[in-house]
Amino acid sequence: MVFMATKKPSLPTAPTTPVREGDSGNSVVLERRTQKVKPPKMYQVVMLNDDFTPMEFVVLVIQEFFSKDRETATQIMLKIHLDGKGVCGVYSRDVAATKVDQVLEAAKQHGHPLQCVSEPVE
Repeated sequence: MVFMATKKPSLPTAPTTPVREGDSGNSVVLERRTQKVKPPKMYQVVMLNDDFTPMEFVVLVIQEFFSKDRETATQIMLKIHLDGKGVCGVYSRDVAATKVDQVLEAAKQHGHPLQCVSEPVE
C-alpha cells in the first residue's frame, strides 16, 4: 500500500483578516503604560510567652522553622520570655501563615501550649 499526495499543495490566495479602506483621521492610538506593582504586604510571625513551654523547646522551634542559628534563636527566646512576645521573622502573608501552622502543630505534638500568630508589618 502506497500513500502519496494526488495533487500539489496550493498557496493561500487571500489574507484572512479584513483590510480597511482609508482612515478619516478619527483613530485613537493608546499609549502603552507600564503597570506599577506594589510589593506584597509583609507579615511578622510573633511567638507569645507562656509559663509552661520549656525555653529549650522554643529555641529548637525557632531554629527549625525560622532557620536561625542557636545564638539568634536564644536571643529571640529571651525577648519572648522577658517582653511577652517576640518576632521570629517577616514573610509574605501565605508564608507567615504556614510558619504559624508549623509552630502550632509542633507545639501540639509535643504537648506544649506555645502560641504563635502573624500580624501585618506597619
